[in-house]
Amino acid sequence: MGALSHLRIVEIGSAAAISYCARLFADFGATVQKVEPPAGDPLRRAAPLTSSGESAWFAFLNFNKSSIVLDRWDASASSRLTELIESCDILLDGRDIDAADCPPLDLATIRQRHPGLIHLEADWFDDVGPYANFAATDSTIRALTGLIKLVGPIEGPPMHAPDFQTGILAGLWGFIAASSSVLGRMQDGRGRASRLSIFESAIAVTEYIMFESFSRGDVMRRIGVNRFWPTFPVGIYETKQGWLGVTTVTPAQWRSFCEMLGLLELRDDPKLFLGVDRLQHVEAIEATFLPRLKQRTAQEWFAEGLKRKIPIVPVPEIAELVADEEKRARGAIVPVTIGEESGFSAGCMQRLTGTPPRRGGKVPAIGEQQQFEAAPRVPSPEPRGSSRLPLEGVRVIDFSMGWAGPICTRTLADLGADVIKIEAIQYPDWWRGVDRRPAYVLEKMYEKSVRYCIMNRNKRAITLDLTRPQGLNLAKRLLADADLVVDNYSVEVLPKLGLGYDVLSKLNPKLVMMSMSAFGAGSVHRDCRAYGSTLEQGSGLPSVVGDADGPPVMSHTAFGDAVGGLNGCAAVLTALIHARLTGKGQFIDLAQIECMMPFAAPWIIAQSIDGKPPTKYGNRHPDFVPHGCFRCAGEDDWIVIAASSDAMWARLATLLGRADWASDETLKSAAGRRRIEGEIEAAIAAWTAGRDAEDAMDLLQAEGIAAGVARLPIDLLRDPQLQARGFIQEINRAFIGKHPQPSMPFRESAHPFPIRRIPPTLGEHNYEILSGMLGLSDAEIAQLTRDGIIGTEMLMEEELVKKKQAAG
Repeated sequence: MGALSHLRIVEIGSAAAISYCARLFADFGATVQKVEPPAGDPLRRAAPLTSSGESAWFAFLNFNKSSIVLDRWDASASSRLTELIESCDILLDGRDIDAADCPPLDLATIRQRHPGLIHLEADWFDDVGPYANFAATDSTIRALTGLIKLVGPIEGPPMHAPDFQTGILAGLWGFIAASSSVLGRMQDGRGRASRLSIFESAIAVTEYIMFESFSRGDVMRRIGVNRFWPTFPVGIYETKQGWLGVTTVTPAQWRSFCEMLGLLELRDDPKLFLGVDRLQHVEAIEATFLPRLKQRTAQEWFAEGLKRKIPIVPVPEIAELVADEEKRARGAIVPVTIGEESGFSAGCMQRLTGTPPRRGGKVPAIGEQQQFEAAPRVPSPEPRGSSRLPLEGVRVIDFSMGWAGPICTRTLADLGADVIKIEAIQYPDWWRGVDRRPAYVLEKMYEKSVRYCIMNRNKRAITLDLTRPQGLNLAKRLLADADLVVDNYSVEVLPKLGLGYDVLSKLNPKLVMMSMSAFGAGSVHRDCRAYGSTLEQGSGLPSVVGDADGPPVMSHTAFGDAVGGLNGCAAVLTALIHARLTGKGQFIDLAQIECMMPFAAPWIIAQSIDGKPPTKYGNRHPDFVPHGCFRCAGEDDWIVIAASSDAMWARLATLLGRADWASDETLKSAAGRRRIEGEIEAAIAAWTAGRDAEDAMDLLQAEGIAAGVARLPIDLLRDPQLQARGFIQEINRAFIGKHPQPSMPFRESAHPFPIRRIPPTLGEHNYEILSGMLGLSDAEIAQLTRDGIIGTEMLMEEELVKKKQAAG
């Protein structure tokens, strides 16, 4: 039985985020009852469709659930639904997105009778702020969160990926909210109620560049297809056969990339030392290396890149993902049944090895009950009035660096866990900076990185040299009493140090350990270096983005980091629930490249059944007509507009001054409008061209038409909705001063979860932890400092070289 087979879930309303959240519970054995109207969830009709008309998107969101039909007009429907909810553990509620004819409920009374009920509600923007009543779609949300404007050709229009992204991102956040509430309930018996903003959920992907804008200013612009600030090259390039994803961040990676291509003059040019330097010479550099890449195939370059530790990866087509034997063996591609059809889907990416997720399953027909083995429900303790955070009492040892691991552990810390971050003065978190030149180190620039700060609040931090016995032994002492350890190094790093799971599980049997590598510990590509961009490049998503005759298109500079981190957080919460119930820890083999595959899941399902390659729609949409990104009066101002229903189309046509279109019977369906889609787009473009983007959005939203200004990340720092919600918190930290911090997108009250600790400086809590927790004397701590085992100042390159030479 699965790790969550003791839980009973009820899902109401129609919202992709809620459905995905519920499916994540089902993946680990929870019993999920999906409540639908007689006609079924509206998402059953969402494209892409299989040859028999089944929705591949709905299928991905809903396999391994049961369906219950309740007709809201039936006199007994409300009482039946109430009874169902009163016997469940978690109510997942999407009614604020689409009520889908859900019967009325008296939730206040239900909560009185069932105080242990965990309730998660999702809304596009929540019910506070100027956007509270906005109509929205996946693409308008992404426009407003800065995920569209920086992608595409310089002259425009900005390009955006097809729908599905916000449903997956918000679904992960919803699972984090609900599963952490399960852990909290196991301690205090309280059933927490949370509200989730889908708008704020999407900011997890863009918050890094949003807060980089705070420190660097308004420097980000759209610089071309598959080109991104702040480094270069990061993109997708044509080879002799296939496309290759390339990322060069560190000076060493750039040098190796140049050597691989035989471009020594570029390698040795001091003007090209850093990525920001190379951005000033994009055209000249591309003109030099693009012809070289066409001399070999993507697979050949990949093999060469592995030898040189360069983050490069072939960019697969959907058919290649479906046929990938390793991904099937790992459970990243799983069998799925939809009615009479069978195919494959992206599976569950939270790879718990002790209590693995289900591998695929069946999509329920309307009203179909599926039978699964379930564990007995676990009674909750009597509710105690408490203001404790849900993860108080959980201790986490955090070896992670950069973005993916730290956003996972930051989320745990925000929820109350005691997270102890371990760095070394020899090798601090690389998001402090990779520059070890004297000026950078002496001016303590490594303490002035805003991106480091936003990922590491609410944590404590120490430094330990794990390559030396004293540091390693201290780390083991911390791990002996921990609940969880997280790392996102290459898979061999901790085992080589003597900190592999085989060692740590004997030291601490209840310990959960998660490795967040690029391809997974068991992969043939386990040694591949990767960044968030590499993960997107290898996920299959770029192959469905862009114009029909265009190249695969990346949608973000580091999409995969945040996605890997959120999946990692979901995985460890599941494992912690199981450990709390059984006393047994386990190893989690999280492959971050697999975590990106759900964004391509609908096309994986459709192509595995039909054998037809996906249709690339550009900025158009398979269901919504019109749908696109339109230029406004400003120099580079754009707005995304979507008629997501036929009623919305009629209002849009009237606003455009085309009453004839509004009353035309042949245009009352998306299929009918498709015939004159170009003409409709031209009319919208003429209407937006003379209007300020904000004014256009306000006019459209006043008529209930989904629209969102394509914002830059820096715009979010002054976004009125985020300000009204208190989403951006301000803290004061040494070396930086006052700076903004994002909140989590869900909350249990009118206010976000608080920032209780400012982001730590290097080794800030050495004494507190070594003395207070491990009992070391002042003399012992002083000796560790003299020996360089601990410290508070980063070593310069010259000092690091000397220490390596002295060590042998």
